[in-house]
Amino acid sequence: MSNMSAVGFHRHLPLTEHESLIDLELPRPEATGHDLLVEIKAVSVNPVDTKVRAHGKDEDAPKVIGYDAAGVVVEVGDDASLFQVGDEVYYAGAIQRPGSNSDFQLVDERIVAKKPERLTFSEAAALPLTTLTAYEALTDRLGLTFDAKSNLEKTILIIGAAGGVGSIATQLANHAGLTVIGTASRDETIDWAKEHGAHHTINHHEAFRPQLEALGYQYVDYIFCLNATDQHFETMVDVIAPQGKICSIVETDQKLDLSALQQKSATFVWEFMFTRPLFKTEDMIRQHEILTQVAAWIEEHTLETTVTQTLIGMNAENLKEAHRLVESGKTIGKIVVEHH
Repeated sequence: MSNMSAVGFHRHLPLTEHESLIDLELPRPEATGHDLLVEIKAVSVNPVDTKVRAHGKDEDAPKVIGYDAAGVVVEVGDDASLFQVGDEVYYAGAIQRPGSNSDFQLVDERIVAKKPERLTFSEAAALPLTTLTAYEALTDRLGLTFDAKSNLEKTILIIGAAGGVGSIATQLANHAGLTVIGTASRDETIDWAKEHGAHHTINHHEAFRPQLEALGYQYVDYIFCLNATDQHFETMVDVIAPQGKICSIVETDQKLDLSALQQKSATFVWEFMFTRPLFKTEDMIRQHEILTQVAAWIEEHTLETTVTQTLIGMNAENLKEAHRLVESGKTIGKIVVEHH
């Protein structure tokens, strides 16, 4: 069996530790069942990468992370029928399996789609996790459709509009016909949010209600929270419309007072992009379908990639730098690491 290069770790450590991410040589896996073996060309780094790296139970075997990838199919499992060797693909993977920070990766074909043709591997690698998160949140969790006529009078507040998920959520919500209000606090993040589909922006460091009322809104119909759920919860309860819906992707150590939403009959729902692959749900193939739809929208320029920075070379040094940038909390869009 041949080997491959990868980046991973043995212990969950802060970035300041030399062994927080290390270069590894591992056996190259083989595709069976519904799996594809993909030769990785580019990956992007998300907050989930930094959380998994920093927290968890240490094990003897090295752990490889990475939850976004674009590459080329080099082997197809016996039960796989959606792809052929040579197909260029993109996907976000499964949190319980070895990740994309390696030369090759096994991935279930039901969560993979063909890469948008007009994008480079780096541009495509920036998309899957954030796009699946935003798309699932808007449709499966908040119950929206992309029928713009039905959403014309509807408003959505996106808390953290210039980050990775926010950059896609603003585009998708705009495409769905919603009035998009994004939160951003710096000139560059305000500009980025507006360029990517936000009709208005408000500052998340200031009280929301006066800013929304200044725009002419007493309530918003939907809220998509991408930052500090516990910190924003009371405000979300205050500004959500009666019978409105709130979706968050940010875990919290604090207990949330769900009773506060009772009088408004408002919904609070979580979105976790890995739910389908983690539990192998019957509708797991929906991720293949979502990414296929998104690729079509990319081709027709309805959506744009959100990569803002690319590091060349899949090695521990570059991945540490990418993790450092993501952990700073100041990144706009997405950071990609290319193989060569």
